[in-house]
Amino acid sequence: MKLVTTLKFVMAAGALTVASVSVAQNYKDEYKLSTVVGTAFPWGQGAELWANLVRERTNGRINIKMYPGVSLVQGDQTREFSALRQGVIDLAVGSTINWSPQIQELNVFSLPFLTTTFAGTDAITGGAVGKKLFEIIDQKGAVPLAWGENGFRQLSNSKRIITSPDALKGMKIRVVGSPLFIDTFTALGANPTQMSWADAQPALASGAVDGQENPLSIFIGAKMQNLGQKFVTRWNYMNDPLVFVANKGVWASWTPADQAIVKQAALDAAKQQIAIARTPLAEKVVALGVGVSELTPAQTAEFAKVTRPVYDKWKARIGKELVDMAEAAVASAK
Repeated sequence: MKLVTTLKFVMAAGALTVASVSVAQNYKDEYKLSTVVGTAFPWGQGAELWANLVRERTNGRINIKMYPGVSLVQGDQTREFSALRQGVIDLAVGSTINWSPQIQELNVFSLPFLTTTFAGTDAITGGAVGKKLFEIIDQKGAVPLAWGENGFRQLSNSKRIITSPDALKGMKIRVVGSPLFIDTFTALGANPTQMSWADAQPALASGAVDGQENPLSIFIGAKMQNLGQKFVTRWNYMNDPLVFVANKGVWASWTPADQAIVKQAALDAAKQQIAIARTPLAEKVVALGVGVSELTPAQTAEFAKVTRPVYDKWKARIGKELVDMAEAAVASAK
């Protein structure tokens, strides 16, 4: 354990006297930072940036070690927030999708076709909705510090280019552990299959699952062209903001000065991470020999129409007031 003692010296009449001595605090030798993916992906790069900035700016008082692959919860990303709240995890850069089972309001980002633009995403996270969601996360037992971004999720598969809901019918698609995703892909006529990312990769490689949806950075980093994924549809049907957070007990154990350093480091790392996540990658995917199609506005509207009943159902579950606020933010961004 590291002993941190702060002394404040005051010069008085030419003499050096101790004005105050703060209570000594014990800091951990290592703080565990959980992520779903490693540094081959923008998500993991953002976590690494945060850890490095904190270490540098605290002169090593706060030493953060990354644990990718949600290894602290045996690879089950839907358990990450619960483990963070319980103290199994000290810090995390987590997905709003993965935490939505514990924080239902985070499903607002997963509403199909709420926004298809970065401007719309920024209007949500940077405005009243983002502030409200941070308050909710705090109430649920963690300290939110900054918004990051995994990116807009695109559809890939081993069968065909998909430009209409009919083309998805009967296709087995891997989805994350959220009932909203099951509802969305069921409405589109697909056969959604819920599984962890660790299980999804061999399932795609063997052909047991036809397709999946993830940002292009994940497609490239995971070399999905080698997992049978030959076709990509860019449809921007939802974005997946990330949250830089700390366990409440860990946060309370730090001095106010160190808390300020950790928060600013999160904001700085998140800004860089978002820029990395938004790097255009379609040409790189094409260069891998993968067919890429981007939906026209009319095609996007067709998908949005088919999934609208799901949107309305989940709007009521998430909270009409919050979703109305998100819709207004998106409208203002246009």
